[in-house]
Amino acid sequence: MTQQLPYYYDTIVEWTGERKGLLSASNLPTLTVATPPEFQGHEGIWSPEHLYVASVNSCLMTTFLAIAQMSKLEFVKFRSQARGQLDKVEGQGFQITNIVIEPQLTIARESDRERALRILEKAEKHCLISNSIKTTVRVQPDIRVAETQQAA
Repeated sequence: MTQQLPYYYDTIVEWTGERKGLLSASNLPTLTVATPPEFQGHEGIWSPEHLYVASVNSCLMTTFLAIAQMSKLEFVKFRSQARGQLDKVEGQGFQITNIVIEPQLTIARESDRERALRILEKAEKHCLISNSIKTTVRVQPDIRVAETQQAA
């Protein structure tokens, strides 16, 4: 890491109609995002709820990969399934109340089993997304009025 902290990760979302939009970031592919079907949204499109669970799941994987590489753990395959539970919390509204991640790791040798488990546990402990879930979110609105055409 050559840059000084803090790092910034900027995204843009632009409404495209109905309950859908385009999510973009510099040098990344654009994703269509939408409200999920459970909230009168769209089937088959990434929702904020899916992206939230996916961010925790993918963070566990990338953290594991970094620690495994530093630890010189030989493995053949890593696949992880995650399920987030959305509930209505009294006084708080809707929240993802828990996420269960089920990593499946195929190791090269049986003798690495205990070390692989310790590395997975370390990845869980050091996953920055899991550690950031209660991040403060501030909304700073910029309200504009569309200019109307006046008859001459």
